Amino acid sequence: MNAVPEVLTGLWTYRSFLSNPDVSADFDSLEFGRGTIKINEGPMQTLDGLIFGPGWELKLSGSIGYGNPFTIQFQGKGVVGGAEWIYNYVGYFVPNWVNGVDQVPAIVGTIVRVIPHPTGANGQSTAPAGVVAQWIAVKQDEV
Repeated sequence: MNAVPEVLTGLWTYRSFLSNPDVSADFDSLEFGRGTIKINEGPMQTLDGLIFGPGWELKLSGSIGYGNPFTIQFQGKGVVGGAEWIYNYVGYFVPNWVNGVDQVPAIVGTIVRVIPHPTGANGQSTAPAGVVAQWIAVKQDEV
């Protein structure tokens, strides 16, 4: 294998959720983030790309562990609204179910905010460092 596996490259729809164990919590209250992940073609074991949404973008750099499942580890880093944002991610490529119907390639994982950054309207509050959430990404159809 000389490059990033094709199954990982391309665009992924990303959603992350707060770690709230209360099963009665309103689903919308669990949202931590959403956007698009772009994983670029590249040399074996390297992960390069972007995670982005309306008004923000983080450059991704990291590594791929080859196994079953693939393991990806990367950092997202960028300046959003004048403030530096840094997040660390780990994810696992979900294997195909033998009898699965309409299965879409997916990655599941966890995320941690590395440094605090302003948040809210006009940066009224601070998003603290150390907050952990879970994330999923499903591969978008090739256009």
